[in-house]
Amino acid sequence: MKTDLLQKIDNHSFIVGVIGLGYVGLPLLLCYVEKGFKAIGFDIDPAKTEAIKKGQSYIKHIPADRIGKAVKTGNLTATTDFSHLKQCDGVLIAVPTPLNGNREPDMTYIVSTCESIVPHMRRGQLYVLESTTYPGTTDEVMVPILEKSGLKLEKDFYAAFSPEREDPNNPDFHTATIPKLVAGTSPDALAVADKLYSQIVVRTVPVSSTRIAESAKLLENIFRAVNIALVNELKVTFTRMGIDVWEVIEAAKTKPFGFMPFYPGPGLGGHCIPIDPFYLTWKAREYGVTTKFIELAGEINTAMPDYVVTRVMEALNDVGKPLKGSKILILGLAYKANVDDMRESPTFHLMEKLEARGAVVEYNDPYIPVIPAVREHSKYKGRKSVPVTNGYDLILLATGHDVYRQLDFSKITVPIVDTRNIVRRSGASVVKA
Repeated sequence: MKTDLLQKIDNHSFIVGVIGLGYVGLPLLLCYVEKGFKAIGFDIDPAKTEAIKKGQSYIKHIPADRIGKAVKTGNLTATTDFSHLKQCDGVLIAVPTPLNGNREPDMTYIVSTCESIVPHMRRGQLYVLESTTYPGTTDEVMVPILEKSGLKLEKDFYAAFSPEREDPNNPDFHTATIPKLVAGTSPDALAVADKLYSQIVVRTVPVSSTRIAESAKLLENIFRAVNIALVNELKVTFTRMGIDVWEVIEAAKTKPFGFMPFYPGPGLGGHCIPIDPFYLTWKAREYGVTTKFIELAGEINTAMPDYVVTRVMEALNDVGKPLKGSKILILGLAYKANVDDMRESPTFHLMEKLEARGAVVEYNDPYIPVIPAVREHSKYKGRKSVPVTNGYDLILLATGHDVYRQLDFSKITVPIVDTRNIVRRSGASVVKA
């Protein structure tokens, strides 16, 4: 089985399937087609599969002409019909791994995807999980479900784990230029998975087990979450002391060793940093371990929207206005600058908290003209971005889009609460938050 799959990769007859055509899956799909492989994309959302067939993009930083060129090669197709999995030699699974209401792993997407795969499995395939998850998921969740097909691991199919490392719209790194961790459930599985990924990325990094790779991905994101919590706590402390935390960070980062800058914000956003650390805290409890450091970082970061709301109230109070009844415009719905990705965006939490206190809230985001259906915050579906004007009692800057850096804030006469250190000069009062 290993020899056959390796030969198929070498002669580019290996057919790649990708399940989940979002910010991770779509770039993977395109990378393989661009390297001359036939690839099939699978998603339960027909809008995505139809867009791909038409050469259209639904992710702002992935240009439509890139998809169009891939379709024209004849090697790219997309479908909601999982029966086509039988055609694939390798299947890469890139589905969401959110948390439930108790901040515990919600494995629904992984489990349901694996269950959907089972009826269409055949002997001689490789299955790779890309979704960020807790150590043991590949062995304890994915493999047992796949074996319900009657096929046996290592004898009939291979399994591997290779965590995604996407950073949407990062100008310096993209799928092909980011080293990729690869782990298999056996040496043969690792050999095939490593060979497959080496076709599209600058460097693969094989590790000894799927649990090592799963843990490494969590470490990457926990590292960021903890350090962001640190600067968020320092932001609150330094503000109380009348010290600008942003200038402190700029000063500290001139040290050429032993320091890495992280920046505060209104809360954590994106699918990784606010979620992934709690996959480890949940799994650690199974072993009787309490991850106090991670939990504390989570508490600090999730408290940031409340801190921002307090700063908004203070800014309004300074001009003699209450929060209740005030009209507030939030600049930025995306969780990070210059993308259309609003997963876990702190702006949603800011909107909810401000509206719960009686404020009238609207938003502006050139990347998200209309709020689509989202897993959470469904009540905001259909709300539209509005122009930036003076017709508000306060402007709250929540996302560091470049377009906001180019705004002439001197023309804005109402208070501005800036959570991203963008506003340098203004005719209005500026409050850092």
